[in-house]
Amino acid sequence: MRVLSIAATALALLVMMSSSTDGARGRKGNRIAKGEWGGMHINLSVNDSSATIEYDCAHGEITGPLVVDRKGRFDLKGTHSREHGGPIRINEPDNGQPARYTGWTDGKRMTLTVTLPNRKESVGTFNLTLGGRGRVFKCR
Repeated sequence: MRVLSIAATALALLVMMSSSTDGARGRKGNRIAKGEWGGMHINLSVNDSSATIEYDCAHGEITGPLVVDRKGRFDLKGTHSREHGGPIRINEPDNGQPARYTGWTDGKRMTLTVTLPNRKESVGTFNLTLGGRGRVFKCR
């Protein structure tokens, strides 16, 4: 009987641990899910330690671990670079500037707000879906 009780307790602990590592609402390890996220005028590609973003006439990068809190909220740092039409010149400096990426995810959907703190400017708020592919219009 004692062995059966110990086995049942161990099984219950394993079930609780596996559900807690998935995080609330399906986020694995309390990180933004890896993969391609898409929405209107934005594409976000998330890997293990960073993400790249393509917007209309701009691009960006989020650096560092892409962690979320227990409610799925995040506040991350990165860069944002405006693009322009026409050719890019040799040795043209990158106009990247610090950016703040805040929002919420449930592991399948995301709301992402991009701000430029040094300019006190909002780039916009975007709704994305994991596995989706947004339509982005690049400058010509």
